[in-house]
Amino acid sequence: MQSVTRLCHTKSMVTVNGQFPGPRIVAREGDRLLIKVTNHVPNNISIHWHGIRQLRSGWADGPAYITQCPIQTGQSYVYNFTITGQRGTLWWHAHISWLRSTVHGPLIILPEHNVPYPFQKPYKEVPIIFGEWFNTDPEAVISQALKTGGGPNVSDAYTINGLPGPLYNCSKKDTFKLKVKPGKTYLLRMINAALNDELFFSIANHTLTVVEADAIYVKPFETDTILITPGQTTNVLLTTKPSFPGATFLMTARPYVTGQGTFDNSTVAGILEYESPIHSSFSIKNLPLFKPTLPPLNDTSFATNFTKKLHSLASREFPANVPDRVDQRFFFTVGLGTSPCEKNQTCQGPNGTKFAASVNNISFVQPNTALLQSHFFGQSKGVYSPYFPINPFHWFNYTGNSPNNTMVGNGTKVMVLPFNTSVELIMQDTTILGAESHPLHLHGFNFFVVGQGFGNYDPNKDPENFNLVDPIERNTVGVPSGGWVAIRFLADNPGVWFMHCHLEVHTSWGLKMAWLVLDGKLPNQKLLPPPSDLPKC
Repeated sequence: MQSVTRLCHTKSMVTVNGQFPGPRIVAREGDRLLIKVTNHVPNNISIHWHGIRQLRSGWADGPAYITQCPIQTGQSYVYNFTITGQRGTLWWHAHISWLRSTVHGPLIILPEHNVPYPFQKPYKEVPIIFGEWFNTDPEAVISQALKTGGGPNVSDAYTINGLPGPLYNCSKKDTFKLKVKPGKTYLLRMINAALNDELFFSIANHTLTVVEADAIYVKPFETDTILITPGQTTNVLLTTKPSFPGATFLMTARPYVTGQGTFDNSTVAGILEYESPIHSSFSIKNLPLFKPTLPPLNDTSFATNFTKKLHSLASREFPANVPDRVDQRFFFTVGLGTSPCEKNQTCQGPNGTKFAASVNNISFVQPNTALLQSHFFGQSKGVYSPYFPINPFHWFNYTGNSPNNTMVGNGTKVMVLPFNTSVELIMQDTTILGAESHPLHLHGFNFFVVGQGFGNYDPNKDPENFNLVDPIERNTVGVPSGGWVAIRFLADNPGVWFMHCHLEVHTSWGLKMAWLVLDGKLPNQKLLPPPSDLPKC
């Protein structure tokens, strides 16, 4: 526990090594990492290495009750994994309840020695982590919301590298400053670690060149503003002005909002400050300060156009190995719903119910023991069902008027895939309780985003427009508000792999499920045995 003050509020909160955000991990492609996590706090804890493939090493993936039981107070666990065929910006975070609000940090994978970036070598590299600050304990916020069935209280500020910046009361001294030299190129490694908000980001009077998303190189493109959902990372090149500009520049981020619920309608700002010429006598305070213009809060057309610009490099060195044949096709609805209020209780969800969320109308029920252990030891009976539905039981106009019955089903169900199954998955937003964008994250795999659109997915017409040549490859994708997204991936990694919305409130309400990929026939296609220090439930 560490005492931290922001916005004139001091609180004791869970941190890693007393740091907020947590320490930066830097490794190289091909490295083996051993990370010992010891729990000195009252909460159960587990850590997820977001975007790491974890080939055959699912025991190190980290989501509590999926691949491991959490690390209890006073206990330790060593996360042991090798980084294979990946380089770029990823991140790590707690993966239990809402603890990731303070327990997160960058995981930077450098290319192998003597392998250059496929873009200009930057003068300097800077991590930019977006987060959310709550004056109270986020654990109390979600616990109260789950009790009352209503929407949780929103955060009090957004942060850049843990600092809310000068646009909030009592926060001027807590401002991130990026000090730069003229005529240089900087690589900004951006991570959205906010709990519940997709964010727009811009630097006044500067253009950004996007070169990577979710640790996959992309065809570079220029933009004034980026959109980044929780769970996503984006690397951009910032080329500074050729000579001292005689001004300072705000860099700001604020939410992209699609849902009906309340949200933190505020703006985090940092300052881009040029080193002044040696013999100058003026003060930075007297320089003009420029502010960027961000898109409107609900600018879905900007969001759509931005995501359309993202394409894999698809070069000889960095090919886009999109599965061209498909073994199994799935259609999943993702969205909100309701569940009944307990007897003798008044609930604050829609019409006296509780808010819920689901995939194919199944709201995931967290088991009491880890799914991967129960699978590996053949003890799955009573823990999970292997019959997750391949499409919704009830077809309806997903993006039309909401059906009368908004109740969700509940269950701990997984989708079983034979090793090396080639999967095409359509994820369809629903307008039950309002259309909303959902950033879906898949553990254990990258996937190719081959198509997206608005309205209901049309299996006869929409596949004609799929991009199978250079689609973006990533680990977290926004299902468009009132629309659908199509992804493909090869199930070449045995284990149990969580898939969930990265808006933490929707995950808490049940918008999650798991894939169980069976072992292949060859020894190198089988899940490794569990480590001896695997936590017990």
